[in-house]
Amino acid sequence: MATVVKPTTRPLTTAEIAALALSLAHLGSGPQAVTARRGLQHAFEHLELDDDVIATTLATLTDPLPVEIASRARLIADAITSRLMIRLHYCDAAGHVTIRDVEPVTCLVHREHWYLVGVCRMRRAIRAFRFDRVLAVEPTLTPCRPHLADRFLPFQRRKRAKAA
Repeated sequence: MATVVKPTTRPLTTAEIAALALSLAHLGSGPQAVTARRGLQHAFEHLELDDDVIATTLATLTDPLPVEIASRARLIADAITSRLMIRLHYCDAAGHVTIRDVEPVTCLVHREHWYLVGVCRMRRAIRAFRFDRVLAVEPTLTPCRPHLADRFLPFQRRKRAKAA
């Protein structure tokens, strides 16, 4: 008879928790989303959070998005999955409204805000768009190139090249 060795269990990492929470972003405040967020809060209890940014970000992950923002988040998530460009009506921090074609790459949370990270065709660069500043999302049928999300995260620390 073979012996079965049970792997040691470990708490979820912050990256794993963030990935789970991102998948909940568009669920709003329905019963399953509430239960899932309660599960995430339980997972947070087992983390030792000594970084204020991480603690604030994880707390944001457990708050449901307002209904109108959750609706736009669903359109954004569908476009990411389908690899289709979207047209954003976006109000920047200064109050200027622009319409931008964006190749969506991923969504993330930083501190108390959700962001869409994508390639902005107007600026021809990677941009992060705060969900609460997105006024409207128009799906398109224009395909976009696949992008690896890990190359597009604006809040990650970049490794500096070592001097020779």
